[in-house]
Amino acid sequence: MAEERSELEERIIIKDQHTKEIDLVNRDPKHINEDVVKVDFEDVIAEPVGTYSFDGVWKTSYTTFTVSKYWCYRLLSAVLGIPLAVVWGFLFALISFCHIWAVVPCIKSYLIEIQCVSRIYSLCIHTFCDPLFEALSKICSNVRVALRKE
Repeated sequence: MAEERSELEERIIIKDQHTKEIDLVNRDPKHINEDVVKVDFEDVIAEPVGTYSFDGVWKTSYTTFTVSKYWCYRLLSAVLGIPLAVVWGFLFALISFCHIWAVVPCIKSYLIEIQCVSRIYSLCIHTFCDPLFEALSKICSNVRVALRKE
């Protein structure tokens, strides 16, 4: 009985990962669109002092801009939101797949293979360059530099 309950809880946890509760109030919790899409009427249309339209035109323009922006976004998201979500989901799944099954294994393979090359390179450096530099250091060790003011 306990084993069946544990299996059922595991299935519920797996299901919850895909159908987790989303926040319908704060839809940008990480603020990724903070600077990009905050465009209000005042950011686009402004009348300088001394060049004013009729108050009714200004109010109607403001309302028209705000309502048309709001409903145009809602219609576009209703029509294209789900297809684009499928496209982006597929794209990020493809990127994840390539990263997991191609990129990381290639990097790990490269690191394993380069380790062998680095040992051979290190051996060559120690074999040929160390004696040369030791000889040069012994030659230069007796050099004395004196500074005189004239």
